[in-house]
Amino acid sequence: MGKNVAEKLISSHLISGKMKTGNEIGLKIDQTLTQDATGTMVMLELEAMGVSKVKTEISVQYVDHNILQNDFKNAEDHLFLRSACKKFGIYYSRAGNGVSHPVHMERFGRPGKTLLGSDSHTCAAGSLGMLAIGAGGLEVAFAMAGEPFFIKMPQIFGVKLVGEMPDWVSAKDVILEMLRRHDVAGGVGKIIEYYGPGLEHLSAMDRHVIANMGAELGATTSVFPSDSFVKEFMEAERRGNEWKELTADPNSSYDLHDEIDLSQLEPLIALPSSPGKVVPVKDVAGEKVYQVMVGSSANPGFRDFAIVADILEGRQAHDRVSFDINPTSRQILENLARSGHLLKLVQSGARIHQAGCNGCIGMGQAPANGRASLRTVPRNFPGRSGTKEDSVYLCSPEVAAAAAITGMITDPRNLGFSYPKVKGPIDQLVDTEAVFPPPADGTEIELEKGSNIKPLPLFPPLPESLEGPVLLKVGDNISTDEILPAGSKVLPFRSNIPAISEFTFSQIDETYPARAKEYQKTGHLVVGGENYGQGSSREHATIAPRYLGVVAVLVKSFARIHRSNLSNFGVVPLTFENPSDWNKIKQGDVLALPHVREELKKREKVTVKNITQGYQFKVDHGLSEHELSRVLEGGLISQFRKRLNHA
Repeated sequence: MGKNVAEKLISSHLISGKMKTGNEIGLKIDQTLTQDATGTMVMLELEAMGVSKVKTEISVQYVDHNILQNDFKNAEDHLFLRSACKKFGIYYSRAGNGVSHPVHMERFGRPGKTLLGSDSHTCAAGSLGMLAIGAGGLEVAFAMAGEPFFIKMPQIFGVKLVGEMPDWVSAKDVILEMLRRHDVAGGVGKIIEYYGPGLEHLSAMDRHVIANMGAELGATTSVFPSDSFVKEFMEAERRGNEWKELTADPNSSYDLHDEIDLSQLEPLIALPSSPGKVVPVKDVAGEKVYQVMVGSSANPGFRDFAIVADILEGRQAHDRVSFDINPTSRQILENLARSGHLLKLVQSGARIHQAGCNGCIGMGQAPANGRASLRTVPRNFPGRSGTKEDSVYLCSPEVAAAAAITGMITDPRNLGFSYPKVKGPIDQLVDTEAVFPPPADGTEIELEKGSNIKPLPLFPPLPESLEGPVLLKVGDNISTDEILPAGSKVLPFRSNIPAISEFTFSQIDETYPARAKEYQKTGHLVVGGENYGQGSSREHATIAPRYLGVVAVLVKSFARIHRSNLSNFGVVPLTFENPSDWNKIKQGDVLALPHVREELKKREKVTVKNITQGYQFKVDHGLSEHELSRVLEGGLISQFRKRLNHA
């Protein structure tokens, strides 16, 4: 039996384990990606681990999240990152150069390579035929130190694409259709591989749009073949010599199957406040719109901006609409300027922002309370925009442009004029000036630590027993944005755990941080529902609760990255054996795990006693050998330091 693309990528990087679904496997990592919201912690982790120089082929640090400089914090952290890149041997992409994912695709992405990133949308590089996976920062730091990345072998979910998209439908509608069918947990434990004749109508950057939002399906990653369209992209980036073909064998197969006829798609939109609440645009047409935002890693290509410019040409954005353009890279901005598309956008009333993540993560451009904001971003979790009572819809650039013109949610097929056909720039400008390589030897480089950078907290080994109150009980699909928000008020404290912990669970219960401090030393628990921890890879959503005393989290099911982050910092991740036990627990109940260390070591189910109500039940942990050792030692850093001391 032949291999599909995902199997080829995994087998060529397999260090340990067997490629059997559910088995733990260890993978060699070729490249890493960090961004400034998570990278500051990664650099502190490298320092804490005693790493002198990274051992990957390429590691790149991007400054794209925290570029709104309200005070000294972000500016000082950028200097810290620059010095850390020089010291540890990492490329540095400075503020204003663009969002990590499209810039990495432009400058460093290579078919056949593995990429591990401390950003959940790292999976976007699957568009080039890479095995690109988002992970917690600590796991990325370990990969940078030359350690394998461990993961349970996913199922390979083959999605066959046939047909050609009609006018006014684009790549965003393909991934929205996947979300409509499978919802936000439909990709958990799976690699989604796209194949079929429909690929002939999707450029490399179109594929980026689809692969990027595989994260919203909960998928481990998404994979496309490396074919002539990828070659064309890399040649345009002056890197054609780095291209290689990578396609599935003719007799390969998949564990799961689906098929999308592109010709049958129509404009789609995700309703507030979940990427999985997808409906046809025509079903909600007519609602007033107050903001339209185009850009982000989910629609980052030249075409995604040019199509909006062409639709708006000679027209003005509605006077009620704040029409915001977030360029995704300096290079794309340069090409839009040269082609005249930037002028069209400015003349239509658009507000042009700097190249970066910006409004996608609530870093500026926050919408009005309860007023519809249509965005081409990947996520619309509650409050992620920076407005707690937001009303954010996810859509394609075509739907965004139609709303900008009419001031209402509008099916773009009803605009009354022909669909513009956009082609990429001929002999495009290629900008390599704002990514700086490290020196050959950074041994003597001193880390520039500002006053906002605090030492990384280390946690003790797991005790024999745990006991504490349930300080918070939540429902399904709680995102990391709700556990530890992003935004301009919070992210500047990303290198200061005591300060950032003050925002923990603030989107859900503003009293939580103060209540948690009462149990910071003795410990407490959090209880959740299905798909707990979906969304961003930010490990702060684990470190901050752990700093405040969370010792165990009991849920119906976890999102992959967040579960790994919990074990990486010594928090016990537990799942209900009987989901009905979730119903019995009340917030405030005192729970005890009297034999937790012994039961974990023996690979047994963990006993939980509800002291308040007077009953007990069993929960699962599902920890692999590597995850178990991390939990027992109090986290991955403690484990690594212990290993170094023994050595």
